[in-house]
Amino acid sequence: MAKLPKFTLIHNNSMGGWDLKKDKTNSTIKHFETKEDAIAGGVLKNAIGGQGSVKIKKMDNSYQEERTYPKSEDPKKSKG
Repeated sequence: MAKLPKFTLIHNNSMGGWDLKKDKTNSTIKHFETKEDAIAGGVLKNAIGGQGSVKIKKMDNSYQEERTYPKSEDPKKSKG
């Protein structure tokens, strides 16, 4: 299995809204006004180019969930 690119959806405290960041470079890939805009439909999947792992954080910076695209690349041993 190839290593998937890793991303994090995190609240932007200074500007408001939510940033999708590439973990390796900590660069913002896309900014969303609301978390709902980011996680609706296939928005995250499209923002990362259809392949990768996205950790979604809560406002308090704790982890809410992790999504893997495509789903077939999800590790079989994970609980999610």
